[in-house]
Amino acid sequence: MNPAVLSLIALIVALALSMSSRINVGWLALAFAWLIGVYQAGMRPDAVMAGFPVTLFLTLAGVTLLFSIAETNGTLEGLAQRAIRLARGNVRVIPLLFFIVACVLCSVGPGAISTVALLAPLAMAVGQRVGLPPLLTALMVANGANAGNLSPFSSVGIIANGAMAKTGLEGHEARVWFANFAAHVIVACVAYAWLSRRASPGRDVSVPASAPAPVDALSPHQRLTLVVIAAWILGVVVLNLSLGLSAFAASAVLLVAQAADDGAAVRGVPWGIIMMVCGVSVLIAVLEKTGGMDLFTSLLARLASPSSINGVIAFVTGAISTYSSTSGVVLPAFLPTISSLVEQLGGGDPLAIALSINVGASIVDVSPLSTIGALSVAAVADPQQSRELFRQLMVWGLSMTLVGAVLCQLFAGPLARA
Repeated sequence: MNPAVLSLIALIVALALSMSSRINVGWLALAFAWLIGVYQAGMRPDAVMAGFPVTLFLTLAGVTLLFSIAETNGTLEGLAQRAIRLARGNVRVIPLLFFIVACVLCSVGPGAISTVALLAPLAMAVGQRVGLPPLLTALMVANGANAGNLSPFSSVGIIANGAMAKTGLEGHEARVWFANFAAHVIVACVAYAWLSRRASPGRDVSVPASAPAPVDALSPHQRLTLVVIAAWILGVVVLNLSLGLSAFAASAVLLVAQAADDGAAVRGVPWGIIMMVCGVSVLIAVLEKTGGMDLFTSLLARLASPSSINGVIAFVTGAISTYSSTSGVVLPAFLPTISSLVEQLGGGDPLAIALSINVGASIVDVSPLSTIGALSVAAVADPQQSRELFRQLMVWGLSMTLVGAVLCQLFAGPLARA
């Protein structure tokens, strides 16, 4: 069989399995890349391995290690509890605070999954005590985390910006972050306006002792962690330090100072997601070398025109991301198609298409079939409420495929040209 066709079939199989099973398709993608590249396309093994994204791997590993240290030693939890207490039990303020805390935490680096895993149990306990609907609490935490998930310091932002840079779209980190942030702010505001009416209007209650325990002072190791992370961010922003290598240096400082257990910190790194991204990237590299990428983009081009591509690509990526991994599968698979897709269509704004892929794939991540949605459901103690929340998040997540498509069709082009 033609290597181009075979490599495209391999990508489709990987996408299908990522949607229908819990298999880490990164390993499967690596196997496909080796078999097709070497035994069908006649590539040397080292040419196949050259597709492994070393820079991306080191960046993701360094950043996630740094924030795994902050999570392991309790620094992030201490910050979250202090932020939640700022609401002082005001019912109408609490959901907004959930969103803000999740967004800020995620923006500085931990990623949406870690942020939701950290905040969801605390938020659900507080929300239940003060009478908030579980759906509102889940949406504010999940959308808040997703709103910050494409910052230049977040692992998903690193993946998106790195994939865009390979297509020639460099230097758009601020727009990538803002497009995703704005989309999640819009849907969170709709959720707040709709669901906050179910809470007791104007009710003020004390934050329960059963949810956040009395907040202790930050330990010396936690204060050191905050100082090191702040210095790392300033170094990246002001001095243009390497994001990944400087994160390893910051991690080394904390580990030498024994600010956290190194074994626990290393175990907290999401190695599965990192290898999923890298494995799919290797298969994409083989796809490009065999001509399979041209076939893939020609199929996408048949679904849209230059005037409708933003909405269509947001819908397609959203539909896949509802069941699949946004960072591990959807973004690495679709962002590299942008240049060829514009050529196949005979028009279109590459940056607008990239923003549409990012937003369309991310805005559906509240689905309970995604890790973020699943963490929100798991944080509800009552089995009946948990089942109801699962159903509600499923409906909401599926509806976001259409919402994301409409938002991208209306606003991605103007934002890209601004």
